[in-house]
Amino acid sequence: MASSGNTIEGADLKGMMQVLDEKFDQSMGAEAGRLRINKNDGKKHSTSLVLWLAFQSLGVVYGDLGTSPLYVFYNTFSDGIKDPEDVIGALSLIIYSLTLVPLIKYILIVCQANDNGQGGTFALYSLLCRHANVKTIPNLDHTDEELTTFSRSKIHEKPYAAKTKRWLEEKSSRKNALLVLVLVGSSMVIGDGILTPAISVLSAVQGIRLDCPHMSNGAVVLVAVIILVGLFCAQYRGIDNVGSVFAPVVFIWFLLIGGIGIFNIWKYGTVVLKAFSPVYIYHYFRKGGRSAWLSLGGIMLSITGTEALFADLSHFPVLAIQIAFTAVVFPSLLLAYTGQAAYLLKNPDHVFDAFYRSIPASIHWPVLIIATAAAVVASQATISATFSLIKQALALSCFPRVKVVHTSKEFKRRIYIPDINWILMILCIAVTVGFKNQTQIGNASGTAVVIVMLVTTLLMTLIMILVWRCHWLLVLIFTALSLVVEVTYFSSVLCKVNQGGWVPLVIAASFFIIMYVWHYGTMKRYEFEMHSKVSTAWILGLGPSLGLVRVPGIGLVYTELPRGIPHIFSHFITNLPAIHSVVIFACVKYLPVHTVPQEERFLIRRIGPKAFHMFRCVARYGYRDLHRKDEEFERKLFDSLVAFVRLEYMMEDCSDSDDDYSICDDQGSDNKSTANCDGATFSSADTIIAVGCSGASDAIIRAASSGMQIDEVEFLQMSRDAGVVHILGNTVVRASGGSKLCKRIAINYVYAFLRKICRQSSALLNVPHESLLNVGQIVHV
Repeated sequence: MASSGNTIEGADLKGMMQVLDEKFDQSMGAEAGRLRINKNDGKKHSTSLVLWLAFQSLGVVYGDLGTSPLYVFYNTFSDGIKDPEDVIGALSLIIYSLTLVPLIKYILIVCQANDNGQGGTFALYSLLCRHANVKTIPNLDHTDEELTTFSRSKIHEKPYAAKTKRWLEEKSSRKNALLVLVLVGSSMVIGDGILTPAISVLSAVQGIRLDCPHMSNGAVVLVAVIILVGLFCAQYRGIDNVGSVFAPVVFIWFLLIGGIGIFNIWKYGTVVLKAFSPVYIYHYFRKGGRSAWLSLGGIMLSITGTEALFADLSHFPVLAIQIAFTAVVFPSLLLAYTGQAAYLLKNPDHVFDAFYRSIPASIHWPVLIIATAAAVVASQATISATFSLIKQALALSCFPRVKVVHTSKEFKRRIYIPDINWILMILCIAVTVGFKNQTQIGNASGTAVVIVMLVTTLLMTLIMILVWRCHWLLVLIFTALSLVVEVTYFSSVLCKVNQGGWVPLVIAASFFIIMYVWHYGTMKRYEFEMHSKVSTAWILGLGPSLGLVRVPGIGLVYTELPRGIPHIFSHFITNLPAIHSVVIFACVKYLPVHTVPQEERFLIRRIGPKAFHMFRCVARYGYRDLHRKDEEFERKLFDSLVAFVRLEYMMEDCSDSDDDYSICDDQGSDNKSTANCDGATFSSADTIIAVGCSGASDAIIRAASSGMQIDEVEFLQMSRDAGVVHILGNTVVRASGGSKLCKRIAINYVYAFLRKICRQSSALLNVPHESLLNVGQIVHV
């Protein structure tokens, strides 16, 4: 057992904890059990629950992919079918695109790269941040790596993996480039979240004109807008309720399109089945030339929704999504496209409304109603993916603060973001009204989807090297095959930028600027805090009273620093000659992990001697976690602090040291022992007796000066009863003199505007206004 002045490593500490078990039970009783870490936090879903979630995932994840048959052939042959054999070639391309991209790449490979059930570009980025030092804000601590959820690959690192890791870590420009790549992919997902509802709903309601030919296109657009408004207004009810309603609709939809496909194959001939031979892809390009290559933009729409599939992993278990795709989605889509192609071989002039014309007339209206409902579900898939992505971006300091609502008590992954919901609705309606036809919206959607897929491929390459430690040959095969398919599609959609493809680029550029500038400003502010933090020696020089009047109560000083005394504290005590009897520096820190277990949430350290009554609390969250209401946060923090003090006393009782206190060296490794005890990390060999006396809270300060002694736990409780004041820094960030023009614009205007319109820190931390104290300062970065 190391005494004060020495560091106790985790392994030694575990042995010490076993020795203390008996004393724990005697002195703390039932509370001792509560303080031990529960290592069986994760639970496996039952088979029946997985099947139910697989069914429910149809209503949230697969709507976009499932409604593609409404418009794929229309966009592929926008100039009409010149040779019926081209239908066979296009169908062959669709079949192998569905097989290579959604099935093999995403369902079988990419979904396995989830971060404990979380998907999307930010989840991949979080995995990389844990396996390489590529995070641009260096707020990770060695204690963070000891979290049970901070999992890393234990496979032996290969030489080329080590070289790749060193290459990424060498220069900050490479870290920034990786972040830019992630932000580009995320921005495109948001853009797709705007375009998919527009094209899906508009394509579905176009079927009305088949039986009502005199209906104007403007009336169809109006119907689509009304449906979209209703969809976005229903989001506040949560994905749990929406998925329960939509899942049966989509299941019926897949059964319908699969059944109609079988009917068309039987009615119009099985010759279309020869499209399963890839030879017809070669014939298609050889005969079609440039026109065949340009048609890839339409064929690309057959796999739209795949990127949302990966992002929506946060709402359902991976196994449930895989079962739903292989058992229902994939076979239904193959039958639907094959049946449409069989119909078009006999009726090439009907390509512009092939889906509805291939349906038996007797069931036209029922299918139209179900198609419209399924299109609404398709919109839900991308909206859900956007919500998940924004939540992850918030936790990684890549998006301005917005309100996040958890809509399900059972599944905490399901969220709703009101501000983003209304922005998506406005932009989606603008796209629908502005374009008024499927072709241009399809071009725009294809551009967004293929860019997201390219970003995913590049990130997956790094995941396979740094996380999975795959053989270089497997990495090469995956990357080469993915890039061949996706670059080919990308080259085609680039030629249609002026035909609607510019829309996702503009939308993505806007969101990219917002995310990058916010992250840049946050990074610069953190660097300022790091360089201007106050030394522990300065605090010790002030003495037990900190050179001020110590008033009853607890001062909860919020800071972004996990170590060191923040500059805002020195600014505060310089201007106000009083501070509370207990001071806690609270740092709410988000880590690149999906969640932090509650028993490991809080990290407690003591600052200076015990007479100072100063502590540091680092509250650690994952990007899936939600910072709860202030009362709950405050209660759990105080419980962890009490556990810290009690366990500190027992450690001292087992120590041979006669030291009165240990000092926390915030500049390097802490000069103390560390252990998790309901989230508390504690100092060794610290005496638990503080100067003071028992009595009312207004007598705490007098007791401290009289030299009487009371138990520190009682002292903390009396201080808490006297009141808790939350002290936040109201920081104004400005670019320093001599900064470049782009930096001045980014910091002084864009970042300042975003901070003005986003939620304040007090709202984000759920701090009550009656106990809030703002300390203003200007920061030049």
